[in-house]
Amino acid sequence: MTGTAFDVVVVGSGAAGMTAALAAACEGLSAVVVEKAPHFGGSTARSGGGLWVPNNHVILDAGVPDTPERACAYLAHILAGDGTEQVSSERQRTLLEHGPAMLRMVAERTPLRFAWVPGYSDYYPEAPGGLPAGRTVEPRPLDAGVLGAEAANLHPPYAAGPGGIAITAADYRWLNLVARHPRGGLTAAKVAARHLAARLRGRKLLSMGQALAAGLRRGLRDAGVPVWLSTALVDLHTDGDGRVTGVRVSRDGEQLLLAARHGVVLASGGFDHNERMRKEYQREPTGTRWTVGAKENTGDGILAGLRLGAAVELMDDAWWGPSIPLIRGPYFCLAERTLPGCIMVNSRGERFVNEAAPYVDAVHAMYEHNIPTWLIADQRYRNRYPFAGLGPRRPFPDRWYRAGVMHRAGTLEELARRIDVPPDALARTVDRFNVYARGGLDEDFGRGESAYDRYYGDPRNRPNPCLAPLERPPFYAVRLVPGDLGTKGGLRTDERARVLRGDGEPIPGLYAAGNVSAAVMGRTYAGAGATIGPAMVFGYLAALDIAKTAAAETTADAPDYIGNNGGMR
Repeated sequence: MTGTAFDVVVVGSGAAGMTAALAAACEGLSAVVVEKAPHFGGSTARSGGGLWVPNNHVILDAGVPDTPERACAYLAHILAGDGTEQVSSERQRTLLEHGPAMLRMVAERTPLRFAWVPGYSDYYPEAPGGLPAGRTVEPRPLDAGVLGAEAANLHPPYAAGPGGIAITAADYRWLNLVARHPRGGLTAAKVAARHLAARLRGRKLLSMGQALAAGLRRGLRDAGVPVWLSTALVDLHTDGDGRVTGVRVSRDGEQLLLAARHGVVLASGGFDHNERMRKEYQREPTGTRWTVGAKENTGDGILAGLRLGAAVELMDDAWWGPSIPLIRGPYFCLAERTLPGCIMVNSRGERFVNEAAPYVDAVHAMYEHNIPTWLIADQRYRNRYPFAGLGPRRPFPDRWYRAGVMHRAGTLEELARRIDVPPDALARTVDRFNVYARGGLDEDFGRGESAYDRYYGDPRNRPNPCLAPLERPPFYAVRLVPGDLGTKGGLRTDERARVLRGDGEPIPGLYAAGNVSAAVMGRTYAGAGATIGPAMVFGYLAALDIAKTAAAETTADAPDYIGNNGGMR
């Protein structure tokens, strides 16, 4: 076994890992990133690329009325209400204090430029400290040419725009209303013009998570940080005192020992695609077939930490979202549940949740005896809005019907029989909902009352942008399952991103950030980008702590001088 040494070894090339390596380089430390996949970017490259980072310079420059006090009150409130005891006030405080500095570092050290996503509200904007205007920022479209030949190694996106067109999160909101609102058509024209202008200049634009991953990778290249692809973590290496001093990896059929002089940062993702861990820790139904996380996320870092006695938390939870189990892979529903003219029902034919609720909350409700779950819609809904990537009015593919994902019928009663739901119950549910929709007030679940609900609503649908009666046949039923963006549980860490044992003591030399660690969001979800934003902040904090420790060790090892005359004690 041969190897080499770095000050810091980072496992995983998603946003958490690349931010940690970039911060380490900025602190004057040598670093390397090892990545199991043949591509860099991980689940970040497959994501929307948004970052929830309160009080950052981008939203403040845009005039968003955020303050440290508001952000602190908001995070404390939503975490206090989710039943999570593990998220310490120190971790919350550190996230909020250091988030703005992390984002400034990334903006200064990479080609990334960020923009506020207007109106994409916090997920609980009416809570104390919540912001209806939103705290989410996203990367502006980025020319893939900044990577040169390395662009070929970028992890493919989860869902690419048609023809490879770069679409931002801000664009996505209005493109869903292309058949309903003038801003939908204007946005489509703007996106097309931007794409055409780029092509005429010989450029390929990246957006969302693709842009974020590419920009961070360029920052690492400029900082001289190597990224070793197709290099899998085998295990952590320790010295005789139990300090983590490196990693064993597999590369090109050979096992190597990479020594870490000052620290190892695990940023290898969750256990999205580890069926055994899913079955051991999570509720049924669950499984690897419903996640959109990168396929290489098999819990390697978590398992390595467990072998050293690390504690884990939140292993039963995930970044859930109602998803359509399509043949090619799950489709994660965002706007579809919110737009007027649809409802979600259980096997009893009853509504059980505000369909426009944050996606984590919607799946938590599904798990409370409401699976199987169906989204019911009528033809008017289909005529007005895109659905799972299909434009308005386009017929659903025959393969969806053959797979049992989609059902269609001329009456609600016939539809109910096809999905094995009591026909009378479904009819009563729709009748009750239609009364609410016409009056504009959902008396059962309050759909459309929150600013978050209304973000993906239809402002031309009145009196409530999220409510419209289901009355125009044919009617459709779409199967929904508890999908996810990735698992949420992992290694327990402190406010410095140090991995902790069961007794609360840190494992020397070992840090974790991103989905390999238990989420600072607990069982809740503060806003769009509350996965990636905190992951980057704690990757950044891990690097800062390693640099501080390295400086202290260097000082301790140096000769002790006094005065300026070179006299030695």
